[in-house]
Amino acid sequence: MADRQQTDPAPQWWSRPEGTADGRREAVPAQRPGAEDEAGRGAWQEPGAEDRVPAAREARQDGGPPAREVRYDPWDEQPLQVVDRGRDRRGFRLWQVAALSAGTALLAGGIGGYVGVLAERQSGTRLELPQAAVADKGRAPESVAGIAATALPGVVTLHVRGEKGSGTGTGFVLDEQGHILTNNHVVADSKEIAVTFSTGESVTAELVGRDSGYDLAVVKVSGVRGLRPLSLGNSENVKVGDPVVAIGAPFDLSNTVTAGIISATGRPVTAGGDKGDGSDISYVDALQTDAPINPGNSGGPLLDARAHVVGINSAIRGADKDDPSRQGGSIGLGFAIPINQGKRVAEELIRTGRATHPVIGVTLDMDYTGDGARVGDKGEDGKPSVVADGPGARAGIKAGDVITKVDGQRVRGGDELIIKIRAHRPGDPLTLTVLREGRERTLQVVLGSANGS
Repeated sequence: MADRQQTDPAPQWWSRPEGTADGRREAVPAQRPGAEDEAGRGAWQEPGAEDRVPAAREARQDGGPPAREVRYDPWDEQPLQVVDRGRDRRGFRLWQVAALSAGTALLAGGIGGYVGVLAERQSGTRLELPQAAVADKGRAPESVAGIAATALPGVVTLHVRGEKGSGTGTGFVLDEQGHILTNNHVVADSKEIAVTFSTGESVTAELVGRDSGYDLAVVKVSGVRGLRPLSLGNSENVKVGDPVVAIGAPFDLSNTVTAGIISATGRPVTAGGDKGDGSDISYVDALQTDAPINPGNSGGPLLDARAHVVGINSAIRGADKDDPSRQGGSIGLGFAIPINQGKRVAEELIRTGRATHPVIGVTLDMDYTGDGARVGDKGEDGKPSVVADGPGARAGIKAGDVITKVDGQRVRGGDELIIKIRAHRPGDPLTLTVLREGRERTLQVVLGSANGS
């Protein structure tokens, strides 16, 4: 049996033999005698194995315990030994698995997002962004929005056509009879006047009266129901710093609302003078405001915090004509006729078609360059410069006198004196400070009346 083990080739199993474990052992070569291990179990080896383990046999010859040569049995319950051959180079490493997973996730996300967007575009679903809910549209009456809501129904836009062209201005309703107050320069030389309300409805209007000296005019519309007259305030109550709102149609942009403050009061302003003879110059003791006013705002209301009219917007101050950066619009210097003056003139225009001017009955030297307003040596057409039996003559004014103050307020020129006088009514008393032959005198004068132009 030992000879057969050495000569017969050992079986090579490529699959488990059918049958029981005992039947398998019958086909396996018998164990070599004396080759049992300490546990009494035999070990088998391939033919010719003794040629590959000479060192092991030499170890047995030194008298030590016999060495056991183990053969791996692939059908045993568990392998007798495990050979560590290192990592399998054919498999994936950990970082490769992670990178592959991340790439797969990104690709899947991109595809999913594209598919989602495409599906939403193709679907009928409407995209809605978050938005605040509709709130109460009411505003405090003293706020700019509240003032505008109160006043806008009573503000109108005027489109005027005349011999020299057409223009746009603003006005506001005075009463339920259809009287509307505006600037004289808006309707001067007009042939046709159209009035447009804040609702967009337009009607024609007729000229009632105008005055170039005050730059005020009144027109009237007929057959219009539901008119909303604006409440008139008192310009004597206006203080510097008070908030104001201006409404008008700058550059034909109807119902434009701007806001600012009263920048100054009692500003002497002259405007007009296009005719060259001075007959169309207006003299205004104006309210100054920084509320933006532009061409087309003329004649519109300047309102206080109670939506009461305190002024009529009339003029703006632009940059100097020689300044290359001169602006044609507002630079924050707007001027309004005080409503107290506007009210008196409007009442006279409605009643008689003309307005009266307060006068002192003297002719001024407008070429005088000194401080104050000098009474001329001669009047027009060689007449005396102080009208006989006029208000000035009765007060004791003489030719050559220099008027330096009106009611204690300094006067620096002839224009300022006219403005200070026209800020009053005919019949009002004034105190004049006069410089005569180097001495100051105080004179009392009662203003007379003259028809305006």
